[in-house]
Amino acid sequence: MSVNSSHGVSSTAERPHTHEMVVVHRVFRRESATLPVLVRAVPEGDTARAARIAGALRDYVMGLHHHHHAEDELIWPLLRSRAPHDDERTGRMQAQHAEIDRTLTTVTEWLPVWERSADPISGEELALALDAHRAALLVHLDEEERSVLPLVAEHLTVPEWDLVGERGMEGIPKNKRMLALGAILEEATPEEQAYFLGRVPLIGRLLWRALGRRQYAAYRRAVRAPLAGE
Repeated sequence: MSVNSSHGVSSTAERPHTHEMVVVHRVFRRESATLPVLVRAVPEGDTARAARIAGALRDYVMGLHHHHHAEDELIWPLLRSRAPHDDERTGRMQAQHAEIDRTLTTVTEWLPVWERSADPISGEELALALDAHRAALLVHLDEEERSVLPLVAEHLTVPEWDLVGERGMEGIPKNKRMLALGAILEEATPEEQAYFLGRVPLIGRLLWRALGRRQYAAYRRAVRAPLAGE
């Protein structure tokens, strides 16, 4: 890798570890696929079950919002200034965020209607909105991983990249951070799990081992009960 003293990036070892974004994206891929299935599986009139799924859906929307807000605030401006020849790609990322926001607007319009009644018509409208959201999301995640993360590795410093993850986590309520960690670790390899846990403060690692793992397992069983194997 060439030395880039203006950015403070001087060796491969000092590049941002952008693979962590790929692991986080797995959460959004998994949950965006699971949520419409769960909505369709709620029995007609079962408002208690609808409320549980609605809570999981709101957590998903919140997590995705904070993830994208951190990118909008901390990544795209730096890439625009440091990689102006790739401005078109950065522009597409922002346009895709806007499209994803539009799909989520439809989701959040149908969500309270369905949650109040658990009727199959509003449930199907909500599920269809979630399907459309997932289609837009996958286009974005695929392109970001393929075309933009290499730019991040080249043009951002390690502290700048680390701030993106920190900012995204700051938006998660403290009482939900163990669930967020569990969602990340669920499909991570042992090496990826070790990396993410290594970035958690000691008290957080102790809480995860003592309480968090069981808390996430119970949450997953409660939310995904209708799915085979859960």
